[in-house]
Amino acid sequence: MAITHMRRKHTLHTKRVYLRAAQEGDLDDMFEMFKDEEVMKYWSCPPHIQKSQTKKYLQNMLASPINGILDFTIVLSNPHPRSRPKVIGKAGIWDPSNREIGFLLHRSFWGQGFMTEALEALLPYLWAQGLERIVADVDPRNESSIRLLKGFGFVETGRAERTFETALGWCDSVYFALERGN
Repeated sequence: MAITHMRRKHTLHTKRVYLRAAQEGDLDDMFEMFKDEEVMKYWSCPPHIQKSQTKKYLQNMLASPINGILDFTIVLSNPHPRSRPKVIGKAGIWDPSNREIGFLLHRSFWGQGFMTEALEALLPYLWAQGLERIVADVDPRNESSIRLLKGFGFVETGRAERTFETALGWCDSVYFALERGN
């Protein structure tokens, strides 16, 4: 799949959330997630201490050719039309060359099925975009993400030690893959 042929941004809707391209107004909500030590525990960088760190991350998302095409923010559907949309997470293919999926959810929404709901919309969309295989790299201590991936049929393809360094120190990786049609 050539990213240059995928210029139209999409919005994916579920019962409680929708997935859309990141927007400049998402900064405050994203900073709330990125500064939380528990949310960032297994992420590839430490929690953000300053909003400027999240602003830089958001600017990179906004500049990315896959924003709203393969990589999305997760927004809580609002019961009131005048309510400001609240970004509660992000999910998508962050590395199009490897087709690697990543996801993050605000701690207030953990354990309520929001990420499952988001991936139920995202995965069929990604298959429709022509992806044949999606991979994931997870810290083996991140049981919730492993359980989520396995629930969607991802299978373990390997393990490696000391693959990247985070706020936790050196982390290992467990690799997963999901083939189209599985």
